[in-house]
Amino acid sequence: MAAAALPTRVSPTGLVVVQPLRRRYCAGCRRGPVAMLVLEDTAPRCLDCADLGHLVFLPRGDTALTRRSREESGLSAVVVRFNRRKGRYERQGVLVEEAALVRAEERCLADAEARRRRRARDARRRAALDARFAQAFAAEILRLLPGCPRERAEGIAAHASLRGSGRVGRSAAGRALSETAVVSAVVASVRHLDTPYDRLLMSGVPRREARRQIMADVETRIRTWREAGAGAGAGDEDAAGSTSGFPLEVRGGTGQDLRSTAGS
Repeated sequence: MAAAALPTRVSPTGLVVVQPLRRRYCAGCRRGPVAMLVLEDTAPRCLDCADLGHLVFLPRGDTALTRRSREESGLSAVVVRFNRRKGRYERQGVLVEEAALVRAEERCLADAEARRRRRARDARRRAALDARFAQAFAAEILRLLPGCPRERAEGIAAHASLRGSGRVGRSAAGRALSETAVVSAVVASVRHLDTPYDRLLMSGVPRREARRQIMADVETRIRTWREAGAGAGAGDEDAAGSTSGFPLEVRGGTGQDLRSTAGS
């Protein structure tokens, strides 16, 4: 990790302290290896040399305590560590004055029950919103692919729209119920549950090659579910004979069309 890669001050969070990934020594007092450092003109300084040695570390996790500790503290700093896998710095906690932390803890204890009830209300509200969105997602699957079993559609919707999962249902397109996003979720489910895709991966077949081998099976299942609405009745001409309302992925397009819905 290059020492100069991190600025010493990031607005609006203020001072930044680094938890180094490798052994680092203070350029001032030469002590080390240090658990935390501050960069001054690209040179690492220990907390004592940076005049931050009197601060105490509060790990991340309690939002209210962190916010109140920083409010009470005349001097504070954000502690970060570099995540190599994600290629970015991530917060680990804050440094605050010890007296400020004590006052913040007292404030949090005083209204702990009220905050607990508020969190419970917020959790119920989010759960209700998530349930309504999953229902809408499942309904859109059934509209586009009327042959998909209802239980399967509901399962796909629940999986794709899980809060915090990063799956296609939580993307902007997914939240807008775009056809491409909805079909992407169905394609991912078919790939894993209705084809030998997982077995191919377990046997060492590269992912792209495994997807190529099962593409015809995926296309067949999607086409079957799409065409299941054909002949449903005289008033269902659009469902039976027209595919203009469906994206290429649903209209039984090429393998490349289906590969474009790879998000799962």
